[in-house]
Amino acid sequence: MGSERCIRDSDMALVGEPTGMQAAAGERGLVVLDCTARGRSGHAARNEGINALYIALDDIARLRTFRFERESALLGPVGIAVTQIEAGTQHNVVPDVCRFVADIRTTDAYTNEETVEILRRAIRSEAVPRSTRIRAAAVADDHPLMRAARAAGRRTFVSPTTSDRTLMPFPALKMGPGESERPPRPSSRSARRGWSAR
Repeated sequence: MGSERCIRDSDMALVGEPTGMQAAAGERGLVVLDCTARGRSGHAARNEGINALYIALDDIARLRTFRFERESALLGPVGIAVTQIEAGTQHNVVPDVCRFVADIRTTDAYTNEETVEILRRAIRSEAVPRSTRIRAAAVADDHPLMRAARAAGRRTFVSPTTSDRTLMPFPALKMGPGESERPPRPSSRSARRGWSAR
């Protein structure tokens, strides 16, 4: 209850994340799409069926080159990366299902829901978002947080990674010691606790 009230009554915040003590003025949102391509099973030697893997590959190629009409002035273009794929049961069976995962880094040019619908129309596969609550966030250039960061000699930039800052309904800068350039790796501790990098 105390933390909820603190968030509700806050005007601004400083989020402790590794940024090399520079001030992250904005960050993209995140939508993870679970995509499913459906075909028809058949025997590979007889050229039977409809290969769901090929449908998925066409969709992945489309996502790889997809460009949205609008681009955020601060956050840049929406980022799309396909990060997982799974299909097939054995070498001589044409797969009737292929599943793949797309990591979408959203911006303030579109809502997360709009982003999902645009991508759904662009591909044949079913695309289901795990969540749409992690939204893009940015602090206005003339906000007191930004003025204070510049006065302290801090460089301002757009963070490539997502944090709890996106869930805050008020302006917030992300800043802290350390660097965030390391790729996410599950450690024994994080694996035990079920943590995952965003």
